[in-house]
Formats: sequence, C-alpha cells, structure tokens
Amino acid sequence: MKIAVAASAPDLDAKVERRLGLCPYLLLVETETMAFEAVPVPPGAGGPGAGVRTVALVIANGARVIVAGYVSPNIARKLRENGIEVVTSVGGSAREAVEKYARGELGRREPLEAREGRVIGSLTRSARQFASVFPVLLGVIMLVGLFKTFVTGDILLSVFTGDPPLDALIGAVFGSVLAGNPVNSYVIGDALLSAGVSLFAVTAVILTWVSVGLVQLPAEISALGARFAVSRTVAAFLLSIVIALLTALLVGVLA
Repeated sequence: MKIAVAASAPDLDAKVERRLGLCPYLLLVETETMAFEAVPVPPGAGGPGAGVRTVALVIANGARVIVAGYVSPNIARKLRENGIEVVTSVGGSAREAVEKYARGELGRREPLEAREGRVIGSLTRSARQFASVFPVLLGVIMLVGLFKTFVTGDILLSVFTGDPPLDALIGAVFGSVLAGNPVNSYVIGDALLSAGVSLFAVTAVILTWVSVGLVQLPAEISALGARFAVSRTVAAFLLSIVIALLTALLVGVLA
C-alpha cells in the first residue's frame, strides 16, 4: 500500500510536518518495501487553495493514506470522498509513522469532523441538562427561604427530642412523606442541622427522602405490583433508620 506522508524534508528520517497545507514534501512510501519517492509540493502551496492542490497531488500519485500532524476538516473530507484514509495527530519521523501504520498502530481514527460534532453534541446536551436543572435550583433557593420563614427552631426542637432512635424514626417518617428531588433533601438537611436537630434525624430524612417516597407508592404499585412495591418501601424505610444510626455514630467516632 502506498502512503503519503507530509514531511519536512525529502527523506524518511524527516519529521512528519505539523500541517498538511504547509508541508514542503510528500513522501510516497510503499509499506511492504519502505521504498519511497519524495514529491516536492509546488511553491506557493501554503497560500489560498494550498489544501486543494495537496489533495490533487495525493490523488494523482495513487496514495491510499495520508499521514500528517493536522489536516483541516474540509481537506480531510475531500480526501475521504476520494477514498483516501486520513491519519492525523502523528509526530516523529516519516519512517516511524509508516512503520507504525504497517503494524496497525495508526489509522482507523475517528474523523476530525466527527470528533468536532461529538464535542458540539456534548456541549448541547450539557446546556440542555443545565436548563432542566435550573428550575430545581431556583426551587431550592425558594425552599430555603420558605423553610427558614415558617419552620422555626422551636418547632423543630419540639418535634425532635434528641433521643437518637426516636429522632431517626421521626426523621424517616418526615422524609418518607415529603419525598422529592434529592437536591432539596440536602437543603432541608442543612436547615435542620442549623436549627439544632440531631444528625440521626437529618441522615434519616435524607435517606428516606430519596429512597422511600410514599407519594410515588401508588405509581410504583401500578408499575411493579403491590407486593414488590410495599416490600421495597418497608425495607427501605427500616434500613434508612439503621443506616442513619450507624452513620451518625461513625461520624461521632471519627470527628
């Protein structure tokens, strides 16, 4: 197979040129024998239309692969349309590049335009995710204000007695009934801690808020069956109390 390598000099030990459009030579190398021909790129090829002239040069000399440090997306597309594989991000000497390609260590790379499309797609998805999360964040800010306004420390301390098992049980009931977005549970938990509620209760609230959710139990029964839904809910409720007790005790030991 004949490979065209963008090179800085007419020699196999020359470095692979960083940009295809600026290379002074194309080395046409046979992978089986390493025999090569150095083809000078026409003078002035670095200006406008350089890429197109280089494409024509590669095609005219029968190369099936082009190796360079960088190939612009438009030129890469034209090369691929003519059945030429484009291998980029290659350094070192032309000899090393050809040997690596022959061993299967180069080539079959994701097209540059595909990588750019993937990046744009990722940014688009991130923007959509942020847009979907923004109402939740806004709700969290409003929830903090409402919680601090209407739920005073005296009210909370009258409910939570300071007894670890009882606090964990009350917190688990509280979290199970008021289940919602996980982000909100952290806000509620922080407000409870600030009001002097024990870590036992706060941990139970956060756990049951996310894992139990009595509000969604009818939908869960409809989708998964009453036996499974009720068993899962009861198990999650009881385990939340146990985990809350163990977590708070462990934090106390490590503190």
